[in-house]
Amino acid sequence: MNDFSRTVQSWRRARRFSQLSLAVEADVSTRHISFLETGRARPSVDMIKRLGDALQLPLAARNQMLTFAGFAVQHHARSWSAEEMAPIRAAVDYTLNQHAPYPALAIDRLWTIVQMNGPARALFGPINLNEGDSLLDLMLSDTLPPLIENWPEVAHHAAQRLRTESTAQGGIIVLDKAAEKLAEVPKGFSHSNGPVIPTIFRAGSVRLSLFTTIAQFGTPEDLTLDDLRIELYFPADLETEEALRALAA
Repeated sequence: MNDFSRTVQSWRRARRFSQLSLAVEADVSTRHISFLETGRARPSVDMIKRLGDALQLPLAARNQMLTFAGFAVQHHARSWSAEEMAPIRAAVDYTLNQHAPYPALAIDRLWTIVQMNGPARALFGPINLNEGDSLLDLMLSDTLPPLIENWPEVAHHAAQRLRTESTAQGGIIVLDKAAEKLAEVPKGFSHSNGPVIPTIFRAGSVRLSLFTTIAQFGTPEDLTLDDLRIELYFPADLETEEALRALAA
């Protein structure tokens, strides 16, 4: 067994595929999957693409498979400021700005803030959270918990999300460690009877109840885009909506 074989087997098990189910998804024989996993067969570039599609692998994992098989990587990470990224930057700018007066962020896979809209700066500015800073560092600090009315709920929900994201990426130590720390927060009273768990910010007389949706690019071929997520915050009640609109005005 070689590095490529071990990687295929590891991803297959992580995705809970049998050799038969992976063979069906990749449109190859079960015998060929077995040979790939034992090192008896050498993969082609096309086969690696089929496996990547079948296992829904992130681009970084596909590059790793190509390298282990002796091929050049096919997916690169462009600088956010590169000329080719101009349409992407414009799309992110448009999405964030159009979401005002509600907060919105663009973050990478390690939860580092790439870009914020005006309402997000207004929301997070008082705790010195800016572009280039880490949401994980904030969540693991002593700064955020006193400002979140339902911190135990939020912490445990975040831990579940971090585990899911780490698993999808094949295991990311930073996310796993953060999930472990957040899971240690003692569980408290549930503040939510609705369809989502909001994050309830409270600072003095100001109370904002927000939930988020997550957007990402549907067909990325660039590592930077594959890692990018857009977090769109929405008001969970009328009081919050009015407060955000007043803040914007």
